[in-house]
Amino acid sequence: MADPLAPRALTEPHPTRLPPDAPGRAAALAAHAAALEADEAGYLDPTTGLFVLTAGFLAARGTCCDRGCRHCPYVT
Repeated sequence: MADPLAPRALTEPHPTRLPPDAPGRAAALAAHAAALEADEAGYLDPTTGLFVLTAGFLAARGTCCDRGCRHCPYVT
């Protein structure tokens, strides 16, 4: 059975995972939006170069892995 998604758009991360004042937030959100649009599993973070999974990919998995993903669509 799939976990329920949080009541926010997949483009908007939970504020504890990517705070509004986080350095590089705008660039990360732009990269995330582009990856969502292209139906890609993730993107390279513009600041760190690390691979970050998209909320779309995580939502398609159906459950939260409890690993603190930046774009976790299940965190409320």
